[in-house]
Amino acid sequence: MKTVIIDYGMGNLRSVQKAVESLGYAAEISSDPQIVTEADKLILPGVGAFPQAMENLQKKDLLPAIKAALDRPFLGICLGMQLLLSSSEEFGLTDGLNALPGRVEYFRKSVNFPADLPVPHIGWNDVRQKKDTLFKGLPETFTAYFVHSYYAVPDAASVVSGVTDYGIDFCSALEKDNIFGVQFHPEKSGENGLQILKNFLEI
Repeated sequence: MKTVIIDYGMGNLRSVQKAVESLGYAAEISSDPQIVTEADKLILPGVGAFPQAMENLQKKDLLPAIKAALDRPFLGICLGMQLLLSSSEEFGLTDGLNALPGRVEYFRKSVNFPADLPVPHIGWNDVRQKKDTLFKGLPETFTAYFVHSYYAVPDAASVVSGVTDYGIDFCSALEKDNIFGVQFHPEKSGENGLQILKNFLEI
């Protein structure tokens, strides 16, 4: 079973790899489209801005390989989850992978978002489960570590697998068939995060 962590120049790749290895699994970090295409499971981490991420994926010729690999177990983490959607309003409108129809929005653009709440959303917060494929073995509400200013708004409520309250209720996890996404960082979320990675690797 070959698990590949996709390297497109944005993200704490080694931290994700170390978390996977601590569970007794191997994971290769690669920016080679051929290796991505041949993977059995894929993890797309990400830290930074959506437009730069899409530009990097295009420059490294990874977009066709990723889109071809979306029929396998696929996990997007933080920015990697946001990239799975159709578009983002970060620094203007940018198209995403469109694996899950929807958009990425800025917290402060929500009319209900409290003016005195800091952005970015940084630190530990609760995730309320809506589906348990990725969260098997965890309580219905568990804590995870977040760092982000934008959040996913999927078109279909049926793909939301986790919800978090930060001034507003927002989608903190996605799931559709073999495609998964988490807005938080499982590699920074202690035992809860390791359980989530274990569940993904055992799919």
